[in-house]
Amino acid sequence: MIRNVVVGRVREGVPAEQVEAAIQALRDLTVEGVEFRLVGGRDRGLREGNASYALTADFVSDEAYRIYDADPEHNRIRRELFAPISASIERIQFALPD
Repeated sequence: MIRNVVVGRVREGVPAEQVEAAIQALRDLTVEGVEFRLVGGRDRGLREGNASYALTADFVSDEAYRIYDADPEHNRIRRELFAPISASIERIQFALPD
């Protein structure tokens, strides 16, 4: 099992509704032939200095992640919804213990 973690910081002045719309677009995303579970949300503001949002998605294999990563709709969401609002985005993929 592979977990993909994305953590981003939003540019100053971006409304919360725009951030939520981008996150919801990924929640609603389906990729043909790939099953995955994606959860994510905006920071609750409980600690100063946190990132603005985080997403996690679990995949059965490296190949499933690669198919998701190359999916045209996924890339459109990243390009059109996340890139314009994000000052920075960090990602990591790691294997979950059996």
